Amino acid sequence: SALAFASVLGALSMIVLWFLVNPLTAILTFLSLIGYAVVYTVYLKRATPQNIVIGGAAGAAPPVLGWTAMTNEVTASALLLFLIIFAWTPPHFWALAIARKADYEKVGIPMLPVTHGEEYTRLNILLYTILLIVITVLPYLTGMSGLIYLATALVLGGIFLRHALRMRFVPGDAELPMKTFKYSITYLGVLFAALLIDHYFLFMLSV
Repeated sequence: SALAFASVLGALSMIVLWFLVNPLTAILTFLSLIGYAVVYTVYLKRATPQNIVIGGAAGAAPPVLGWTAMTNEVTASALLLFLIIFAWTPPHFWALAIARKADYEKVGIPMLPVTHGEEYTRLNILLYTILLIVITVLPYLTGMSGLIYLATALVLGGIFLRHALRMRFVPGDAELPMKTFKYSITYLGVLFAALLIDHYFLFMLSV
């Protein structure tokens, strides 16, 4: 029943996107749907501890889809938004994987803490968080955003880095992985909100 419902919903959405938005958005959405629902969920999730790194490409697609829906093209700015979510996904999910390690192990899903241990996972969370901070500065450096976004990105990144450092060097705090996971959700929402606010602020100044 779930498969039938999802198939009908997916087919209808493709029709809506193709005829009411544009064919490029429909095609990219279809590829993202297959990538997430089939490649990641059916195969990658149980095939490799790098599942969320590879599968993160599908999860990072929505900003690109929104961009193509409005512009009917894929630009460097759209890909930069993709890159932000792509780099955010590993520390986001691995923090949850540490908090729910026993559950993943019980059902045989080879998440990184299960296959390589928590210490190695915490190190990777730290490294990806540093990479994420560097990437989130790029919208400012490329002229895509202004100082409002940059200040917000640096503050949010600093807090995220503090969580990652504590996870790496204070492993005894059992509540920290879930706190980091929850913060990562807030982080992404506020980051993209700042990007929008910055954009409209710059627009108002130019009028």
